[in-house]
Parts: sequence; C-alpha cells; structure tokens
Amino acid sequence: MYKLILADDEEDVREGLLSLIDWESLGYTVMETAENGKEAAELVEKHTPDVVVTDIQMPFMSGLQLSEWIREQYPATKIIILTGYEEFEYAQKAIRLGIDEYVLKPFSAGELAEILSNVKMQMDEEMAAKENVQILTEHYRKNLPILQSLFLSSLVSRRLQEAEIREKCEHYDLDLSGDRYQVSVIRIDSAAARRESSGSSETGKGQMSVSLKDTNDTQLQLFAVFNIAEEIVRLHPGDRVFIHHDEVVVLSIEEPGLEGQLADRALQLLEEIRFSVERFLKLTVTIGAGSVGEQLSELAGSYEEAVKALDYRVILGGNKVIWIDDVESRQYVPLSMDELREKELVRCLKVGSDQELTNLLEELFSALADSKASYQDFQVYLLEMLTSVIKVAKDIHVDLDKLFGEGAGFLGQFIKFSHADEAKAWFLDVCMKLKHSIASDRQSSYNKLVDEAKDYILAHYGENDISIAKVCQHLHISTGYFSNIFKKETKTTFVNYLMGVRMDAAQDLLATTDLKAFEIAERVGFADPNYFSFCFRKKYGISPKEYRTGARSS
Repeated sequence: MYKLILADDEEDVREGLLSLIDWESLGYTVMETAENGKEAAELVEKHTPDVVVTDIQMPFMSGLQLSEWIREQYPATKIIILTGYEEFEYAQKAIRLGIDEYVLKPFSAGELAEILSNVKMQMDEEMAAKENVQILTEHYRKNLPILQSLFLSSLVSRRLQEAEIREKCEHYDLDLSGDRYQVSVIRIDSAAARRESSGSSETGKGQMSVSLKDTNDTQLQLFAVFNIAEEIVRLHPGDRVFIHHDEVVVLSIEEPGLEGQLADRALQLLEEIRFSVERFLKLTVTIGAGSVGEQLSELAGSYEEAVKALDYRVILGGNKVIWIDDVESRQYVPLSMDELREKELVRCLKVGSDQELTNLLEELFSALADSKASYQDFQVYLLEMLTSVIKVAKDIHVDLDKLFGEGAGFLGQFIKFSHADEAKAWFLDVCMKLKHSIASDRQSSYNKLVDEAKDYILAHYGENDISIAKVCQHLHISTGYFSNIFKKETKTTFVNYLMGVRMDAAQDLLATTDLKAFEIAERVGFADPNYFSFCFRKKYGISPKEYRTGARSS
C-alpha cells in the first residue's frame, strides 16, 4: 500500500472523497487529511507519504507553496493538484514545478480514482525498475569479471583485514581459499633489453607467430601478454591473473594437501609464461616473484617484494624470473601495530559495538601469537597498542587515572604480563571502560545540546521566523545532525515541539491576561491570527475564546 495525504480546505470535499473512493482497492492508505497547507506540510513531515493530493487554493499555505516545499524536501513524493478552471494559470505553474497530475474542478470521484490508478502504475513501474532482481543480477554478472579484477588489484595495493577479504570474496564470487599465497609481477622489457636477449630466442617452424615487438602500442602489448598468461594460468585451478598499474600480476595459491610445493610450482608456471610470450609475441618480459605468505592480507607485502625483485633487472638483465628470496636475504620483520590496525581500534573505541571491539582484540592478539614474536617484540607490540588507546583517551579528555586506576602505573603492567592471554584480558577491560566512557560523554553532549535548543526555543518562540535552521545556526551544528538527535531525545519533531511550547504559552496568556486573541497570536509567534486559532482548536478542541471563558469561569 502507498501512503497518501489528502489536503483540501472544504470539509465536504475531504469527507466526500474519503467515502466515495475505494482507496484500498486502488492500493492506497490515507494516513490523514489536512484542511490547510501548513497542516498538510506538518503531516508530510510526520508520515513521509508516497502521494499528496492537494487543493490549489488553501489558507495559510497554498497548494502551490506546499508543492514547492515538498519538491525541495521530499522530491520522490508524487503530487496531484486539484484546481478550478479559473485557477488554470496556477495549474500551468504547477506543471513547471514538476507536479505529477492535476484534476480540473468540478470532477467526479471516478476521475480522481483514474488519476490515482495512473500514478500508482507509475510508482509500481519505478519500484519494479529498482527492484528487478533479474535485470540487476544479469548486469552484475556481466560486470563481475571487472569487479573481480578491481578487487584483486585492491588486495595487492593495500593491506585489508582477513574478515573483509573473505566477505568480499564471497560477494564477488571469488574462491581464493588456500594454505599459502604468492604474488608475481610481469613487466614487458624495453626494446633495448629485447635486443640484448634476442640471440637466445628462436621461433619453431609451423608455430603461430604474432610479432608485437615493433609496435608502440604498449596497451596492446600488455593485453597480449595478459592473454597468454591467462591461458596458462587457466590450467592451474585456483590461480589468478589480472592487470594492475600497467603490469600483469599473477596470484599463485597453494591448494590444501600440497604443502611446500607452491614456490616450485609458481616458478615453473612463470617460466612457462615468460617462454610463451617470447615465442609467440616476439616480446621479452621480466617477472618479479615475491615471497610466500599464509594469509590473503599478506598479498600487498608479497606484491611489494615482487616489484622490488624487478629492480634487480638492472643488474641481472631482463627476460628472466627473479625471485626475491634469491636476491635479498630474508630478515625477520617484527610484528607492529600498523596504521590500518590502529584506525580500526580507534573506530571501535569511538563508534563500534562491544562485540566488534572484542573481535578486534581477539584478532590483534591472535596475530601476536601467530607471529612467534620474541619477548621484547611482545612488549613493543603491547606498547604500540597502549599508545593508540591513550591517544584516543587524550583526544576526548578522559581522565587516565579513572581509566587505568589511580596511581596504578600502567606502564608497569607490562612487566607483570607473562602470557598474551593476561595482556588481552587487561586490554579488553581498559578498552571497554574507555568505550563506555566515550558513549556516556556523547550522550551527555546530546542532552546538553537538546537542553540548549529548548532554552533557545523558550527564549525565541515569540518570533514568527524562528526555524530549525536558526536554532542550528545558534548551536553551530548542521540541521540533519540536530534533527536526528532532537527527535531521538525528545521523541518528537522540532516543529511539534515548537508548536507545543507556543500552545502552552498561549494557554497561560489566555488565562492570566486580557490580551486579544490576535495579540496573543503575535506574542507566541504566529503571523496569521486565523492560523493560530486553527492550531489552538486542533490541539485543545475549542477556540481560544472558548478556552478563556472556561478558564475564567473555573
């Protein structure tokens, strides 16, 4: 069912349309009706309807003014204008505003029902276009290879969390499961390098030979090399090949049960690619091979090493596979709290859930355990983690004594830790305290912000131009941010709260002063006395005059 608001200043028109049209069979639910434009705007803000049916001439705010406001605030809402023949010029303006339909008075319920059916059909088609899973799925399937290639590029560009990698692998229908991983980079040699190695290349008789050595189209050469690499890699289930930064990258994956064979198998595959490129394309390539890792999150490191290996082409010459382990001695790199891990810890402390924080600390300490770090590296890693926590605490002015315990000498804690599990339990306790302190301070700031807004409203409700924008300007915050906080804390919208304050003030003035209704209307912020009377009657069920009479008699 689509939500609908009906606005018309004539009660018999509203009641007639409600009774004569079978709204439910047309696919609509009439949320509420309004008898003027301002009331209609409040109802739109309250219900966010799919369709607004409005008369063009109404008190306090015309149908055109209402439509213009809806177009600015709720552009997806459909608008149907009801207009008389003498108002046709207004209707023409309505069309320029982007009104979806207009109905010329006098009209029958059947005519409006037909218009409503047309609008529903239009909304159904728009929704179907957005929700057509088959079309979206087909489009996604066609673009999946490109998305997979982009994702593989991201794996070698930056270090990602294992959980994120696994999630995206599933999303992109990529099976990268394996015990160990290694990255290689294929770079086309320059023309000079090819001339130096041309003496070692012969093309067999009867073999297909496509010469690209004389072309200046580097992208065509790159694509040709990629095609050959892809054909060869296709024979090795699990391995992947893709283009990244104008180079061909090969991802070699060790299948379960083949432990220790990845390096030898990758070297054999790379030599086959190098030989085939030279044989069929008359081009030579140099291939840099990075070290083997056990996690997909280590691919960026293996890629960097492969690129480093290519630097040795200057010394060793081109047209060969250069393994980083052969040209650089492997030194143990201590585990460290890298930028990615630190950012994730800061995020969890500030806006994450308790479970997210727990999971992250589990991951951080698992990495510590898996690294087989020395006792000194263990202490350095904990200090780096602690530094990240203290930075967050200082940024938001949290008392460190309250966080770590007064006079606790938290740095001395590291001497006492004999096992990673002890450190993990201590860190979890400290981080949870800090996280809950941040959440408590944030709630306090929300309360303070709303209290300041309420104070401003109480001081300025008598100004007829007071608005949420003015309040936000006073508080130096954005309207979107304020609206969410205000509604969450007060359980009502800014407009409804302001109206309540004004009505309370009007009640008091009616009961305690002899001011006329129009004077009271002006004092409580209404530019239009008639609209004040309308709002007062709507809230209390009686007119201001009747209220005063009752208050005085009691």
